[in-house]
Amino acid sequence: MGTVPDEAARLVTSEPLMAHLATCRDGRPHVAPVWYVYDESDAVVELVTTGRKLANVRENPRVALSIQKNVEGRAQWMVSMLGTATVVDDDDATRDATRRINEKYGASESAWSENVLVRVAIGSASFRTY
Repeated sequence: MGTVPDEAARLVTSEPLMAHLATCRDGRPHVAPVWYVYDESDAVVELVTTGRKLANVRENPRVALSIQKNVEGRAQWMVSMLGTATVVDDDDATRDATRRINEKYGASESAWSENVLVRVAIGSASFRTY
């Protein structure tokens, strides 16, 4: 077993769910929803973003991700991941990640083309089923 338990990896790749990305800047937390893809082979989460989230990651790469599945308002499971984010200032890599993420969530390939690729190397993960 790597840094992400097999069951947690299965859960976060099972269907298109929203993740919440937690960043911190100037000692203040900021949490925002993001679309993502998870690469099990490298324990890396990729997301594309801009604005406050991107600025925060550039200043402080320590982040957390929380993903939860609910049915009729009741939690079924949750996964929390802690990691280190890297901003990838590469247009080709960003386009590729945007295409894969947008495809996962049913958006057009060119939607949100202003976003920048962020890769989060997961250092630890925990999960719980209910």
